[in-house]
Amino acid sequence: MLNSSLVRLGFVNLLLFLVSFVAAIPTTLDGPFPPVTVPLDDHGFRGNAVDLPDTDPRVRRRVNGFEPEQISVSLSASADSVWISWTTGESQIGDDIKPLDPTSVASVVRYGRLKHPLSHEATGYSLVYNQLYPFEGLQNYTSGIIHHVRLTGLKPGTQYYYRCGDPSIPAMSTIHAFKTMPISSPKTYPNRIAIVGDLGLTYNTTSTIDHMRSNKPDLIVLVGDVTYANLYLTNGTGSDCYSCSFPKTPIHETYQPRWDYWGRFMEPVVSNIPLMVIEGNHEIEEQAEHKTFQSYSSRFAFPSAESGSYSTFYYSFNAGGIHFIMLGAYISYYKHGEQYKWLERDLANVDRAVTPWLIATWHPPWYSTYKAHYREAECMRIEMEELLYSYGVDVVFNGHVHAYERSNRVYNFSLDSCAPLHIMVGDGGNREKMASSHADDPGECPDPLTTPDQYMGGFCAFNFTTGPAAGKFCWDRQPDFSAYRETSFGHGILEVKNETHALWTWHRNQDAYNSAGDQIYIVRQPDKCPVKTKPAVNPQPPHLLRDF
Repeated sequence: MLNSSLVRLGFVNLLLFLVSFVAAIPTTLDGPFPPVTVPLDDHGFRGNAVDLPDTDPRVRRRVNGFEPEQISVSLSASADSVWISWTTGESQIGDDIKPLDPTSVASVVRYGRLKHPLSHEATGYSLVYNQLYPFEGLQNYTSGIIHHVRLTGLKPGTQYYYRCGDPSIPAMSTIHAFKTMPISSPKTYPNRIAIVGDLGLTYNTTSTIDHMRSNKPDLIVLVGDVTYANLYLTNGTGSDCYSCSFPKTPIHETYQPRWDYWGRFMEPVVSNIPLMVIEGNHEIEEQAEHKTFQSYSSRFAFPSAESGSYSTFYYSFNAGGIHFIMLGAYISYYKHGEQYKWLERDLANVDRAVTPWLIATWHPPWYSTYKAHYREAECMRIEMEELLYSYGVDVVFNGHVHAYERSNRVYNFSLDSCAPLHIMVGDGGNREKMASSHADDPGECPDPLTTPDQYMGGFCAFNFTTGPAAGKFCWDRQPDFSAYRETSFGHGILEVKNETHALWTWHRNQDAYNSAGDQIYIVRQPDKCPVKTKPAVNPQPPHLLRDF
């Protein structure tokens, strides 16, 4: 018998529920679910987890002179604008590098709703970044010229064609196409959004991207750890465990050409499908004078200014009736910091009548039951969880742990029907080993003193004080908040159907293209779970560009 809460969903939502019931797809209204652990498939889950070599044709430079390459599209804060990014000129690595002059090549995009003619033109800016090491024997790097151009005045939900480059050389790309997001409204959504994490550039990565492309996403969200260039020395020697293989290096080196390889490999996808990225720990890439995140901050375009943050580490954007919040875990997340203050402003200005869905992403998970990185982000959770909960965040996506896990609705480690689902997709395909041990497995609970991360603040992961694990650092069984966990490479697809229902599907690489490894309807209950609202505030940007 249907309960009263389902009746209140209305006819359309009730129909969706009935369809999901017939198709045996559970909904979050059926939860909380008893914990499920899929046994490890020793033969099928890992595959050929090695990086593509620099001889692979998919990562080789295929253009001449200053012709554009590594072309990508990313979103602005709203549907009437996008960013086009690309690289021109060759990067250099060695002892004697000479950076290119960014002003020597123009940043021009010609675009229009018809292929011929491309009736509009926009210009942007360009830059070059360096990766420098003041140690004997380490090679320095300087990038090609990286261009970013913002297109404005676009029509939502519309396909546009474009070419980018410098027409005066001439050095222009071939014609590409992208589709803008639908207008922000409770009735309009992208058809499919791909969620991936911890990608790297391995043969598993290629499988993940092939599976993802087969699902025809309208948007790709990458929740950190992009290229894993920092698993390499500057001479190009790599390992799946940097500290194991290179314990005596004077600084954590990184082989920046892997970023160029990744950009070339991904171009056929992200030159047509917008890509939104948030930083992970493998993007830190410390160099001389303690500079960090130079490649991440330089190579991608972010709607930072448009969303009032003026930082590459945290920003927000709309995709139809969804408001995405992208947060940085490796800079200050404390209540007195700029990121937290920006988050308060951003949340206060979200109109749930226009964008009913509120989704947050950052790299390290707050709720993971794997031994790897167990409770590593506890300080961030303590600082930010209450704020996100009070504004009714619906779903949280994370990576970092190289496995898949979906939670029940959880807040402060307790089941809560109005709390967000936490979904971990750190299984994109990188060359580091996958996570297979759980903190609740016998003998696998880590020493609490090993859990803090040097980039994420102090020690906050104390023993639990309430619940089944009271007085302990780990549960002695799969926790109640963990609904489903599995060690396998894959990606996820989110399909928001309307203002209350969204279908989440996780796909394993080893399965057929149309198979689902895990699937659930995520149901919002705005009548049951009222959210914090207050008069909108003027989103004044902070005075500082970055808050380390």
